[in-house]
Amino acid sequence: MIAEDRLQKVLDRFEAVQSEMNSNVERERFVALSKEFAELSPVAEAVRALRQVRADRAEAEAMLADREMASMAREEIERLNEELPELEHQVQLMLLPKDAADERNIILEVRAGTGGDEAALFAGDLFRMYSRYAQLQGWQVEVMNASEGEVGGYKEIIAEISGRGVYAKMKFESGVHRVQRVPVTEGDGRIHTSAATVAVLPEPEEVDIDIDEKDLRIDVYRASGAGGQHVNKTESAVRITHIPTGVVVAQQDEKSQHKNKARAMQILRARIYEAEREKLDRVRAADRKGQVGSGDRSERIRTYNFPQSRVTDHRINLTLHKLDQVLAGDALDELISALVAEDQAARLASLGDET
Repeated sequence: MIAEDRLQKVLDRFEAVQSEMNSNVERERFVALSKEFAELSPVAEAVRALRQVRADRAEAEAMLADREMASMAREEIERLNEELPELEHQVQLMLLPKDAADERNIILEVRAGTGGDEAALFAGDLFRMYSRYAQLQGWQVEVMNASEGEVGGYKEIIAEISGRGVYAKMKFESGVHRVQRVPVTEGDGRIHTSAATVAVLPEPEEVDIDIDEKDLRIDVYRASGAGGQHVNKTESAVRITHIPTGVVVAQQDEKSQHKNKARAMQILRARIYEAEREKLDRVRAADRKGQVGSGDRSERIRTYNFPQSRVTDHRINLTLHKLDQVLAGDALDELISALVAEDQAARLASLGDET
């Protein structure tokens, strides 16, 4: 049961934000307050609904002493007791500490792993799945860098996905994805196992991470295309190395060196930001090694089995026999929603007696 003083704090903060918004504040402060107001509004509404049900139940319990009203009061108490657990759970979820990056856009990186050409084809399948899913969510996808495979798919593809709450849903996709199927190039019909690695990096804001120009080594070179095609005769390709961390980003998709450098810096900032977040998460979750969404990229998180039309997420032991719908992006949300629910349950359990 959530303590009454905790509920009151939520309402006090909501009213304070509302009051400050109505005062004469600077534009930058007003924007920040508006964002907080939008986040707090549904929470305040749920808290008020919970408090009302609690008050109604207390009133009904007081009516039990009246013989004439006792029967009606018992019916009312029974009804309210059915409503309360769901309301309590809803408010508990809303009061869970939020990941500051949940509303951020992301840098999505998909790379072919073991399996050669088949791994590159699978990386292409995954990227199309995420692109379709993004479209269904109303998000925007912009490819930043791509290296195509010899027979199709991608050796590596990096894209920015922007929209509302992108990282909150996509963060559980980081890890090793495995595919089991008969390659189109396989003559004897044997099933092969290949893999691709997915990295989901929240895009940092300028205030999140400070990169000193002195810590960067920037190399420029001529861009090269597949099979010698589309070779750039000017040194427009850019490779940036962040010396303290050893993070390296190369970018050559744009014809302009300036644009390639800007995109490389965007990816570099996201990688360094995520590395710092992962370092903090490891400290915070030292006693919760089985946490869903740990982001460990060496971890095999999901298997796509074509012969059985099966997708299995190994973190939550969930299997869907609808592989085509998942890869089309249509059923991916079933997996993501289950992962979000499992993460919420784990975090609620970790709070223990705090609520």
